[in-house]
Amino acid sequence: MTLAALPWRAMVAGSLFGLAAALADVYDVSGFLTNNELKAVNAQFALRGPRPPTAPVVIVTIDEDSFAELNMPWPWPRALHGKLIDIITRGKPAAIGLDILFLEPSAHGPADDEALAQAVARSGKVVLAAGLSEVRESGWIKEKRDLNPPLPLLREGAAAWGPVNIITDRDAFVRRTRLTLDFQDREWPGFDLQIYRVAKSAGIPAAPPPQRPEFLINYAGPPGTFPRVAYSRVVSGEISPDIFEGQIVLVGATTQILHDVFPTPYAPLRTMPGVAIHANIIDTLLAGIPIRRAPTWFNTGFAVLVGAAAGWIASAFRPLPAFLLVSGTALVFLAGTQAAFRWGRLWLDVLPVPLALLVPYVGVVVKNFAQEQLEKRRLSRFFSPSVVKEIVRQKDDAGLGAGRRRMTVLFSDIRGFTSMSEKMEPEEVVAFLREYLTEMTEAVFRHGGTVDKYIGDAIMALYNVPFEASDHAAQAVRTALEFQRRLAPLAERFAAKHRGTLACGVGINTGDAVVGTIGSQQRLEYTAIGDTINLGSRLESITKDFNVPVVISEATWLEIKELFETRYLGEVTVKGKEIPVKIYTVLDTEKTAV
Repeated sequence: MTLAALPWRAMVAGSLFGLAAALADVYDVSGFLTNNELKAVNAQFALRGPRPPTAPVVIVTIDEDSFAELNMPWPWPRALHGKLIDIITRGKPAAIGLDILFLEPSAHGPADDEALAQAVARSGKVVLAAGLSEVRESGWIKEKRDLNPPLPLLREGAAAWGPVNIITDRDAFVRRTRLTLDFQDREWPGFDLQIYRVAKSAGIPAAPPPQRPEFLINYAGPPGTFPRVAYSRVVSGEISPDIFEGQIVLVGATTQILHDVFPTPYAPLRTMPGVAIHANIIDTLLAGIPIRRAPTWFNTGFAVLVGAAAGWIASAFRPLPAFLLVSGTALVFLAGTQAAFRWGRLWLDVLPVPLALLVPYVGVVVKNFAQEQLEKRRLSRFFSPSVVKEIVRQKDDAGLGAGRRRMTVLFSDIRGFTSMSEKMEPEEVVAFLREYLTEMTEAVFRHGGTVDKYIGDAIMALYNVPFEASDHAAQAVRTALEFQRRLAPLAERFAAKHRGTLACGVGINTGDAVVGTIGSQQRLEYTAIGDTINLGSRLESITKDFNVPVVISEATWLEIKELFETRYLGEVTVKGKEIPVKIYTVLDTEKTAV
């Protein structure tokens, strides 16, 4: 295919839809594409499977067993949390993160707060949690944020503190985090970033933090991926503090009672505790393996390119090969997105590219189908159904362009029909011609001919066009003989109704002619021109002079003499010819091969 022959319109339409698909995915007002894009990320995590955690994280769980063992309502006394911190600190941890909010004085009195504050100060490794609430003013779109830090008494001895707010997507899943949070024109380090800093200062190997504060959490696996120990077992002395040596210890609720659970890619149904989400964030940070989302320009540009490719594929190939190519391209892309996610930690938008492939393909296929149906209806005026099917299948290679070739032409006419039709009503003439031409056209098509045109009751048919047929002369002769057989019952009905005699004359000639789509810019027609065609027309007109139904030229006779019984009629001089032409008639008998 040359550059000029490329289906530019389909390619441009495909690329524009690719652009539309990508932009719709970015600026998705309805949420349909966004929700499905987020589900695709869940699927990518599931296909990747769990990975071994790299960070030394241990979770001390406030779970159902601890509630049962301690037999105390929540919130528990802060002195008990202080006891927990003292036990963990004896194990020499790298950092302790308390995923518990201490925003108000203890209900158990100031001594309770003092006990926790002293334990926090003695440890020097504790990171406290702060709350960052977001509220919307009534009647206004403007949002307000309130930062709720831990009690000043607790903050004084803490290694650090930071907001613990979990970021949820529009489907309530937690897939991403933000290391800093904006409040009052200041970026406040978050809970996880503060733990990362304390652990790093304690000697835990740590990759540099991401340049962008927001990233996709590289979840290690479902709940239970990180080691756990029950809160009650630690404070009861059942667990040795040695298990915390060099560990990042996170303390938080895992029970459903405290409602600190969220759906995540690895826990869409049974949910994951917030403290386990923090464990995954810290693991992602320390290992330096956040998942990056591909920039909008990349997703958009790629969708535009594949949309153009889909338009070209659908225009350049038949539907089945095009479908296989488009489907194969979509599968390769999906496999590529999974590979990029698994090994490159890159999130490529999944939906725009398949949409950019599918919709232009379907659009072009539907358009081509509609055009083919129109073309079939147009061509069916001239060609048999089998020839029409082949022309449409071959498209540009069907040979409909004008060119010289050897062929056979057939002309037929009802003798004296003009004078007979003058005695008939116009509606009767039309009805008869419809019946007659239908019968004769079926005969032409049956023997591989092409109806060039109707001129009143006259028929011009071509053979060996548009496709090669070695026996084209024999095809024309068989058509002429079948004309006579099909005319007989028509003639009987015509005589009974109109008291006239029907006879059909057929002239056939074989030779070279120019055949193809010929005409003006305003109108084109598939036809043949040349001396061969003119002689065929003259032969039809002299059938009545010799009182025979069929007259063929010597050129045609040489092609069919071994197949049909013929009779030599003589030489005639026809209009436009200086040299006499030898002519023959064909008897309604085809020779039997010996």
